[in-house]
Amino acid sequence: EVQLVESGGGLVQAGGSLRLSCAASGFTFDDYAIGWFRQAPGKEREGVSCSSADGSTDYADSVKGRFTISRDNAKNTMYLQMNSLKPEDTAVYYCAADRAYYAYLDPRLYDYWGQGTQVTVSS
Repeated sequence: EVQLVESGGGLVQAGGSLRLSCAASGFTFDDYAIGWFRQAPGKEREGVSCSSADGSTDYADSVKGRFTISRDNAKNTMYLQMNSLKPEDTAVYYCAADRAYYAYLDPRLYDYWGQGTQVTVSS
């Protein structure tokens, strides 16, 4: 059974940092594209960052220079380091995996999803 379990969300002041983790099981993590997405109230789910199986990465313009995605294939875990957080980063954050080599920021491409973790940035 495929499982993705996020952790690390919480409440932080603007300018602060959080690190999200996503533990994966039930599939060959090394071979999958992975991504982080977020959904704010009343808005559509949007791509934040993604990593292809070869480790190449992409970021939404809104988070470039502030967020860093990484993957530890030995631990079947992906991370999202979020620095210089802004109130507009407030959302439920989801990790996802796609049975493809290359990763994209389109949530429609992803096959497996975590349950989400809330990130709230206060001003």
